This record gives sequence, structure tokens and C-alpha cells, in this order.
Amino acid sequence: MGRLDGRVAVVTGAGRGLGREHALALAAEGAAVVVNDLGTGADGSGAASEPATEVVQLITSTGGRAVADGSDVADSAAAGALVQKAVDAFGRLDILVNNAGILRDRMAFNLSDADWDAVLRVHLYGHFHAARAAAAHWRALAKSAGQAWGRIVNTTSESGLYGNLGQVNYAAAKAGIAAMTVVLARELGRYGVTVNAVAPRAATRLLGVAEPEAAQGGELDPANVSPFVVFLCTDAAAAISGQVFAVWGGRVQRVRGWTPAEAIQTEGRWSLDALIEAAPRLFPDGRGGVPPFYPLEAEAVGSAG
Repeated sequence: MGRLDGRVAVVTGAGRGLGREHALALAAEGAAVVVNDLGTGADGSGAASEPATEVVQLITSTGGRAVADGSDVADSAAAGALVQKAVDAFGRLDILVNNAGILRDRMAFNLSDADWDAVLRVHLYGHFHAARAAAAHWRALAKSAGQAWGRIVNTTSESGLYGNLGQVNYAAAKAGIAAMTVVLARELGRYGVTVNAVAPRAATRLLGVAEPEAAQGGELDPANVSPFVVFLCTDAAAAISGQVFAVWGGRVQRVRGWTPAEAIQTEGRWSLDALIEAAPRLFPDGRGGVPPFYPLEAEAVGSAG
């Protein structure tokens, strides 16, 4: 018996890398899976049906249930059709794992409109369109049946959380996904739906790894991320929502977003002279420059093994 027996999942970008491992892990726990993938290159060019089909064959060869889908989730109508495909194929939808993405890295002064638009379209629009379609499905179910059950797991990035040079388009999209995760969690909780996000570190094509299979078994093996994604889709995680987690190797780290820090206060409106004098108090450590890409990582509270 699997933890997700009877559940139905949609995984976008599931033909390779992280999405492939998520789809296989969900299926191993009993979920039926709609394997969505356009089969594009890492920059979003081209298309091929083979990656999604191969994952479906892997799942069905071990007795699982899966169907392939080539919908472009960045298109609103296609995302809606993807959700409907899960219902038509398996009778329901319980889980949405938003994972599809591309990269077009450039420094901001060299970034074209097309490269900006393409990355935001696939990541931010793609996550939103699929989530909106799933949310509408669960809301209608809750209103008609009196209850619903749903899980959304989004894919953000430490680039979006901390800011990585050369990725202003990707970081902006991923930061938007992290914020969207919190909003969706607030909106959908009343309908029995949780929404969380993971920021994975994994050796995939998007990380520029020419042969991702070389990472198998190592700290950056994409399969290391999937158990936590599956966990977020179970009943055991019913109380977890609106959260962002960095996941790699054997580590899961909850990430807190923008939080109030040092403040200065005056009566009425600040004058420029007063600000020049008081502003250094906003930086008690004496630093006011750009922070490092990776902040100091908190020590793991507990471990298993």
C-alpha cells in the first residue's frame, strides 16, 4: 500500500530531471500521474514527445498508472485542458506539482525582451495558469460536494530567494513563485488545499550539467529532492502550507522570506540631514552592501538516518 493510493497527480516538466523523479516517486507511492512535458531544450526551443512518453512507460511497466501530456502550461487554455485531462483519464485531480522551466541567462544589460518574456512566461505564468485551473477545480468540488482535498507544490529557486547575477529574468520569476505560493495558500486553505514550494539544488540541464546522470547517488542527484515533494503531498503534511523549503542531498531547510529587521523612527517626516545621520543605524554590523548569494545556513535542527 502506498501513501498516495487512489490519488491523481499532474507533474509539469516531468520528462527529465527533477520533474521526472517527482513523477516516478509519486507513482511509487500509488498515485496516477499525468506526465506533462513539451520536450524542449533547456532554453525552451524545440519540442519532443519522447521524454514524457518514456516516463509514462517507466511507470506503467511496474504496474503504475500514467498518461503523457504535451500541453504548454504557459498557455491559459492549455493549462486548463491539462487539469481536465487528469479528471478525464483518472476521474479526479488531487496533486499539482509545478516544475516546468527554462533558462536564458544574461546580464541585465544584455537581456533581450524575448529572453525576459520567455522565462517569465514558462516559470511564472506556467505556475499560475496550472495552479489557477487546479484551484478552480477544487473550489467547485468543495462547493458541490462540501469538501475537497488538494496539494500544490511549486518550484522556486535560491536564485529567486537570494538573487543570482546573470539571472534577473529567472530570479524575478522564481521570487514571484515564492510570493504566489504564500498567497495561494491563504486563498485555498478554506477548500482543503495546501500550497508549498521547494527550492531544489540538483544537477540538471538547467544547472548546465551536460550529463545529469553522472550526479546519480550524489548530493545533487535530483532524486534526493523528490521524497520531500511526495511528503508535502501526503496527509501527514496537511498542516503545512504557505511554506518554502530549500532541499538538496539529505537536507531540508525551511526558508523564511522578507522579515522586518532594523528600523529608525522620527517624529513626523524625515529631513535629509536627519536621515544621513540616522541611516547607519539600519546596519548595526556596519555593512550596507549587496548580501552574499547564499546567506549563512542555519544548522540542521534534527536528522534521520
